[in-house]
Amino acid sequence: MGFAGQTAIVTGGAQGIGQAVAAALAGAGARVAIWDMDVELARTTATNLGGDAIAVQVDVADWASVQAGFAQTAQAFGRVDVLVNAAGIAGMNAPVAEYPVDEFARIVAINLNGTFLVNKVVVPMMTAQNYGRIVNIASVAGKEGNPNASAYSASKAGVIGFTKSLGKELAGLNIAVNCVTPAAAKTRIFDQMKQEHIDYMLSKIPRGRFLELDEAASMILWLVSNENSFTTAGVFDLSGGRATY
Repeated sequence: MGFAGQTAIVTGGAQGIGQAVAAALAGAGARVAIWDMDVELARTTATNLGGDAIAVQVDVADWASVQAGFAQTAQAFGRVDVLVNAAGIAGMNAPVAEYPVDEFARIVAINLNGTFLVNKVVVPMMTAQNYGRIVNIASVAGKEGNPNASAYSASKAGVIGFTKSLGKELAGLNIAVNCVTPAAAKTRIFDQMKQEHIDYMLSKIPRGRFLELDEAASMILWLVSNENSFTTAGVFDLSGGRATY
């Protein structure tokens, strides 16, 4: 799965699953643009990757920021072949009756609206090239729903539906659009969760452990490779046996 000559955008690429994917892509020869709100951490990650990796400060929930990030990336590399959309937040845990309206909207704005904006900005170039590979990071919570995490679960369910729709729109071109539904992995997103919610998620994973970042990167790398020439509008499970469909 070589990526020499290809450019990849990885949102949320400064840490977590995004960082693991960025490292795997760079190791396979891709030029990587790490889009992240934490630009200093993104620069550190880009430096560690070496090669042509760059850091771009982008707020995925803001259309002007997404457009500016894309323009900077296109100017640096000339083309975009791969998008891995890993930017996202967990938000607070609370029952629906007690969930703050503003917090619900914030989570949806980043996780779902951000997915829409980032996909929207890359599709015209991929269409003109008649080539592209997109993977959106959803969650097993989007399939099953986690109690006290209605905003996160709903936003990730939306990512699944959005991915299926866009994949079908572009199916006549050499553009694949898929998503993955990971169980929890130990990343900084855990800092946003209560311990009882973390314990609940672990209790639901038949393998009895959390997802390793390299395991997620391995699946995603195939999905964004040229070898994935047929599968699109798909949902790939990374839940350690939790998901029932």
